[in-house]
Amino acid sequence: MEGLPRLPGNAFRDPTQTSFHVSHTLDFKNGHRVTKWPEVGLGGTRINYNQMSEDELELLKNYRPELIYGKVVVQTPDKFVPATVAFDKKVLRFFGYFQQTVPESPNEYYRVRPVKILYYLEDDSLEILEEVQENSGIPQGKLIRRHRFPKNDQGETYNFRDINLGQNLSIYGKVFRICDCDAFTREWLESEGIYVNETELIPRDPYLT
Repeated sequence: MEGLPRLPGNAFRDPTQTSFHVSHTLDFKNGHRVTKWPEVGLGGTRINYNQMSEDELELLKNYRPELIYGKVVVQTPDKFVPATVAFDKKVLRFFGYFQQTVPESPNEYYRVRPVKILYYLEDDSLEILEEVQENSGIPQGKLIRRHRFPKNDQGETYNFRDINLGQNLSIYGKVFRICDCDAFTREWLESEGIYVNETELIPRDPYLT
């Protein structure tokens, strides 16, 4: 009967199959829920979990895909490179200024002091430098030594994503206005998906004009 095509008149109901309920697969054992594989299917027919013949299993056992497709090439993971090596001697350079009030002088209200802000990619540290002018009478050169600048009271520090042109950088009570950067800095920021704002001009010191 199994070899006949499934056409009207060729399908006969087996009178020995009287139970068509679905076997339950959930049970309790020692107070815990357990699952068990059903042994019989609908109608009481025995379930054959392995539908492959012995010959097919033997053929599958001796099947070696590497003889057909070749050996699988295991790709070695990329070598870990620490940031201190990957970003060694790579520095972002920004140009800006800050205004210093001059309360002790009747001729000056404030001074415009141009600075360079250096951001070291290897350890996220910053440094602020000022060009030394002769006979200026004020401390110049290295304004703030190199270290990680605090961003807020929660212990966060400034990251390169926090620095852009046309923005103010508040460091230890001083507000630095960032106006420009060099070509490498602009190219590197854009490679990280950061839009670099338009360049601003550093205003001249009114006392020197």
